[in-house]
Amino acid sequence: MNAMKRLLWWLLAGSVGGVNRGRLLDELFRSPCNANELSKLLVLDYKTIRHHLTVLEKNRLITSTGTGYGRIYFPSDLLEANKTLFQEIWGQIGKKQIKDEGVKR
Repeated sequence: MNAMKRLLWWLLAGSVGGVNRGRLLDELFRSPCNANELSKLLVLDYKTIRHHLTVLEKNRLITSTGTGYGRIYFPSDLLEANKTLFQEIWGQIGKKQIKDEGVKR
């Protein structure tokens, strides 16, 4: 298993908050957003979104531009290059976890 696959499995399935991180990445593949937009789209607390954005940015899966409240987040080049890997893993675990945990979509 390559390093990117291990990282995605750990961040999405092997740690607390993985479902929300997966939902967040899935949303960013649809359209770049700021934290407030993500909070509304995913029906999650703003501080929760900020926490997950920090985790994903530290792991180089997302990047941002701008500053402060208007900072916009995008999938990183690294994640874009491994989009099919993300989709494969998220396809295996995402829908099941969302259903099992009753996460709103």
